[in-house]
Amino acid sequence: MLGIVCVFAACSGKKEPEKGKAPDKQATIVDVLVAQPTTISQTVEANGTVIANESVQLRPEVSGRLTYLNVPEGAYVQKGTVLARINDADLRAQITKSEVQLQLAKQNEERLSKLLSIQGVNQADYDAVVNQVASLEADIQYTNALIDKTIIRAPFSGVIGLRQVSPGAFVTPNDVIATLQQTNRVKIDFTLPEGYNNIIKVGGTVQVMIDEAREQKSTATIVAVEPQVNQQTRNLKVRALLEEGVGNPGAFVKVYVNATTNRNAILVPTNAIIPGDQTNQLILVKGGKAAMTDIQTGTRQASTVEITKGISAGDSVVITGVLFARPNSPLNVRSTKTLEQLSINQ
Repeated sequence: MLGIVCVFAACSGKKEPEKGKAPDKQATIVDVLVAQPTTISQTVEANGTVIANESVQLRPEVSGRLTYLNVPEGAYVQKGTVLARINDADLRAQITKSEVQLQLAKQNEERLSKLLSIQGVNQADYDAVVNQVASLEADIQYTNALIDKTIIRAPFSGVIGLRQVSPGAFVTPNDVIATLQQTNRVKIDFTLPEGYNNIIKVGGTVQVMIDEAREQKSTATIVAVEPQVNQQTRNLKVRALLEEGVGNPGAFVKVYVNATTNRNAILVPTNAIIPGDQTNQLILVKGGKAAMTDIQTGTRQASTVEITKGISAGDSVVITGVLFARPNSPLNVRSTKTLEQLSINQ
């Protein structure tokens, strides 16, 4: 009985909380970023392909057997170099035959010309011989043109690719003997959405990353833009000439296009933004308490977002402890960060 009385006395000694007074809220510890205008430029990244300045598949113009093949794989050849010949024995025999006939026709023309001067032959006979001479000369020119087609020459200076045929093979115009690429100056083909049509100008420059391992960028000058937009992708096709650096034709590259001129903008870390169904929000420190504000965003970068509406320069934006801060709840600012410090820590 004595124990029960003691317990009752101990319980009655505790103070009860005053009615109508809320318990003290513990302040949330946060870090803030003071909003300041920062110079930015928007860069659009596109996929590109290296294109040889000049490229051709070497094919014969006529069918026949290869009697000569000079294709040094991977070597540089000068324009006009004879790379292959096709058997032209029959065509040369035809020329010899035509030349003999032409010689005889010219002799007949000379005789009839003398006879015509003394009216020993009529005009029609003389005209027929003249026509025969002209016809034989035309036949020789035609056959020479066919012989010229049996010779495959380098149309421009460049690097020979891999040989696809062997000497003595019978080839047709459908057969590829090798490829020829001019790689001392290469082009870059890339595509952009049609909305960027206003930033693509002939003569403008873009940055091209050919070697991603070394992260080296080269400058390329825009030389042409396809006038018609691709109807399936709604993209523009752009061609740029690489001023420095060498790439293998067909290689994949990254192209970086400056989409906007430098301008002042307020940037905040991406993780400071609270996404919502209709609007995004930021938490500002006002009077030592958390204040929620609706915002509009602009250009997105690797770890920051441009705020176009909702905050002003000088506002303190909560960047850590965002999940624990509640509207009008007290905040304890631990430190003030800068964008440079945040980028170093990441």
